Amino acid sequence: MRTIMKQLHLWLSLPVGLVISITCFSGAMLIFEREITESVQREYYFVEEVGTQRISFEDAIAAVEPMLDAEQRITGITTSSDLERAWKVNLSSPKGAAVYVDQYSGEVLGAPERLPLFSTMFRLHRWLMDSRPADGGVFWGKVIVGISTLALVVIILSGVVLWIPKSVKMWKNRSQISLRKGWRRFLYDLHVAGGIYATLLILTMALTGLTWSFEWYRNGLYRLFGVDTTATSSHSAAPRAQRDGSYSASEIAFEDVVARYDEYNNIVISPTSIAVNLSGFGNPRAADKYSFDASTGAITSAEMYANASRQQKMRGWIYALHVGNFGGYITRVLWFLAALLGATLPLTGYYLWIKRTFAGRKK
Repeated sequence: MRTIMKQLHLWLSLPVGLVISITCFSGAMLIFEREITESVQREYYFVEEVGTQRISFEDAIAAVEPMLDAEQRITGITTSSDLERAWKVNLSSPKGAAVYVDQYSGEVLGAPERLPLFSTMFRLHRWLMDSRPADGGVFWGKVIVGISTLALVVIILSGVVLWIPKSVKMWKNRSQISLRKGWRRFLYDLHVAGGIYATLLILTMALTGLTWSFEWYRNGLYRLFGVDTTATSSHSAAPRAQRDGSYSASEIAFEDVVARYDEYNNIVISPTSIAVNLSGFGNPRAADKYSFDASTGAITSAEMYANASRQQKMRGWIYALHVGNFGGYITRVLWFLAALLGATLPLTGYYLWIKRTFAGRKK
């Protein structure tokens, strides 16, 4: 059994090890993208001075509209519980586009673009810098990352089997990373002991990451948890709210909704609905959703996250478990360290294999 696991561990690692290193490293770099971006481009995301009176949603819309292209539409306004944060006016295209507005002065702060470093890291992480073929052909970057991630799951499990010690003394040796026995022993310990410490987190990242690579895997995972895969596989997005209605009624609805919460992360307002992103640990995409009368601002219906479907909750949890943001900074730091360690494992494995192979030939 151990012989089979050893061969499986080795011969799967050799062809995909470099891809695994790139995927893990780039994933680690993306974990704190938001904090780094907002620090580098602070002038977009934060106001210079917190005022006593905010502008209206209509004023924010009017300030941004002259900047839009013909095909762009305003889909909503995101406000934060942090009074120093600027309002985010969300746009229909391109994906994720937004313009930030000082909610006290009405000044348009600008439309920041993703930092080149993180654009590169994202494309490396998902597609190895490949691009989706315009003719609908094979998306090789995505396929290679997916196959390598599948191989990683087997590599991790076979590595656990190989790690299991036969005695108490071996247990101690395989659980420590020695710093005083030479470079080769350090790399061996980093590969063996370090790998076992990060096993659970790397396995979690791999199993959740596969949902973005293969539809059959995503559907199977959803079925495993009793989720209807018919709606899941289609990934049909809800219609975007366009700038074809007044935001005046949303002011009344907004005040009503805010009064219901002691804490929240942010609130997204559109002409007929409001979504409250909940604060605290757990699913970072958890949100309560309200509909209101576009004429009076009166709340007409409410969909609480606590009563949301299993499908809605699972989507958010898959993402949360993949990036480790369900437990605040503590889990994100753990995921960051595990991903960095995951990037070193194939490299230390290559080193040890080369040393062992050439040492054998020399003998």
